[in-house]
Amino acid sequence: MSDDFPLGLLFGLLALLILLSAFFSSSETGMMSINRYRLSHQANSGDRRAKRVMRLLARPDRLIGVILIGNNFVNNLAASIATIIAIHFFGEVSGPAISTALLTITILIFAEVTPKTYAAIKPERIAYPTSYALEPMLKLLYPLVWLVNAVSNGLLRLMGVKSVDSGGDSLTRDELRTVVHEAGTLIPYRHRAMLLSILDLENVTVNDIMVPRHEVLGIDLDDSLQDILTQIRTSQHTRLPVYKGDINNIIGMLHLRNAARFLSRDEVTKASIVQEAREPYFIPESTPLHTQLLNFQKQKRRIGIVVDEYGDVDGLVTLEDILEEIVGEFTTDVSEDEEIHQQDDGSHVIEGTATIRDINKMLGWQLPTDGPKTLNGLILEHLESFPEGPVCLQIGNMRMEILEIRDNLITSARCWQQLRVPRR
Repeated sequence: MSDDFPLGLLFGLLALLILLSAFFSSSETGMMSINRYRLSHQANSGDRRAKRVMRLLARPDRLIGVILIGNNFVNNLAASIATIIAIHFFGEVSGPAISTALLTITILIFAEVTPKTYAAIKPERIAYPTSYALEPMLKLLYPLVWLVNAVSNGLLRLMGVKSVDSGGDSLTRDELRTVVHEAGTLIPYRHRAMLLSILDLENVTVNDIMVPRHEVLGIDLDDSLQDILTQIRTSQHTRLPVYKGDINNIIGMLHLRNAARFLSRDEVTKASIVQEAREPYFIPESTPLHTQLLNFQKQKRRIGIVVDEYGDVDGLVTLEDILEEIVGEFTTDVSEDEEIHQQDDGSHVIEGTATIRDINKMLGWQLPTDGPKTLNGLILEHLESFPEGPVCLQIGNMRMEILEIRDNLITSARCWQQLRVPRR
């Protein structure tokens, strides 16, 4: 056989076959490793190469079939030619064994490891150009590919795999969170934080972000008319709940924009104030934020009264409160004093009414949020009784010292993280 074909031709064919083997190996890895979401974006932007690759990936069984048919064909042909060459140099006894060893090492280095590694690192550089050859090859070899796929798909069905389509490449919420985290500098940090906050809306309820009942400022119709008008004129809020005697008896929500209608009159009555108030909008305390955001949009509302399972008012929540969970603080309430005060020794004096979520966000702590909502509630839950005076306690790695108690309320506490001394 070697006498019929010049050795130079055989070596040339062998080198060509090894290159073809590298082509098929790299195209398989490149096609399977390409970023499907970037590919989909480029295809939607009109990139013809991306559209061609997406057509091939739509049926991965056919794509892998044509690649492996070509790869096995060139590898087997290369093995035959290598055997002929080896027999010519080493004889019929040792030639086949030597050719097998040498060809295995050659294919591993030049047709498997090197091209596949490069394709895994730069999949687009491989997938796009190889698609020019793979698409016509798939059409040319379709009968053989169909036969191979029919047998292999039958075996897959016996194993419980019913579909070989590539699917929609959908992401779960946790997977999407990982994608956003790994975007790095491709997405600015602030934008990543907003995207993650949107994903977390489902895990937060209105009860977590509401203005608590004792901090709600409203119009009590039992007050004198003069006090009510003074409150309206000096209010720093655009909307005020109107109630009679007790905040559980809310009559409506007054938008101060509408207050001009009765303030301009010569004679103002409480009835005219109630007349301008809009019907209150009540919200169950367990409503997730993403649901409430849609409800605000549907109801054309910007503020709601949060009630518990017994119908008692717990507080109120606004559209701005939900938006701040996504974009961060963008409003300043000048009437609200800071609740967290850093000390020179690194500790923080925190008011008891400060919410656990705000403390964790501002200081980067990990205080538990699945129970009480405020620092006062957290300390009382841990102590299981109301302290008679200042005491110290530890919650996790946090040390706390109660500083002031007033009217059955822990009004302030000094908190600091306990440094863990490494064991020797």
